[in-house]
Amino acid sequence: MSETMTVFNRRTVARHRDRAAATLSDHDFLFREVAERLCDRLQDVTRDFPTALDLGCHDGILGRIIGERGGIKTLFQCDLSPVMATRAANMAVAGDEEFLPFAEESFDLVISNLSLHWINDLPGALAQARRTLKPGGLFLGAMLGGETLAELRQSLMHAESTVEGGLSPRISPFADVRDAGDLLARAGFQDPVADTEIITVSYADPLTLMDDLRRMGESNAVIEARKGFTRRATLMEAASHYMETFADADARIPASFQIIYLTAWREP
Repeated sequence: MSETMTVFNRRTVARHRDRAAATLSDHDFLFREVAERLCDRLQDVTRDFPTALDLGCHDGILGRIIGERGGIKTLFQCDLSPVMATRAANMAVAGDEEFLPFAEESFDLVISNLSLHWINDLPGALAQARRTLKPGGLFLGAMLGGETLAELRQSLMHAESTVEGGLSPRISPFADVRDAGDLLARAGFQDPVADTEIITVSYADPLTLMDDLRRMGESNAVIEARKGFTRRATLMEAASHYMETFADADARIPASFQIIYLTAWREP
């Protein structure tokens, strides 16, 4: 992989997840909601997938929800964070989505719930996922898209410009849905489909949102982000701008999460 492709510090991603693992169940609402929606999509497919891989499993959220839906009999799980994998299940392993530790043609289904947006070489990771599928196997995934946290992004940009006189990437960049289908095709999948929806969550204030993101293991891991803690004055300015610009009549703020769903097949 070339340096220009390295956007995220994967060690930082793993460290954030390690720290979030112990209390993730108190902050996993988005993971649970999207897992349910992935399972609904799986049930729409009229065939069984006896052996499946939960790719980027966090603490096993998807596995607890999916049960035997889709005809799953054996579910393997994998996460970049060893601490998350330990909490997931007996058949969970710590592994990097960019260097999958599974043999070719191992699974009937690879399913991934809100993990792919932290991958540097996404076409390469998707190609590896395709190789682990048996002929005719299904890939089903959900990842955060480019419109995610638009309100927070605008508020932080305003605050940095006002307080610090410059900008740095405070929120990770996310994929564009228009490119998602092309990524699946580049990875060698057949019949790739990408679609999207926005899930909006209401918060009492921006600082609670930021704390929630940290406890979800979703803090910024962009290599070019400024090092060290964000200045208190910057945070306060961002929170103020967020409230003034986006708060509703009940003084609550919205946080938008764009979910991109990916569906594709390995050739028979």
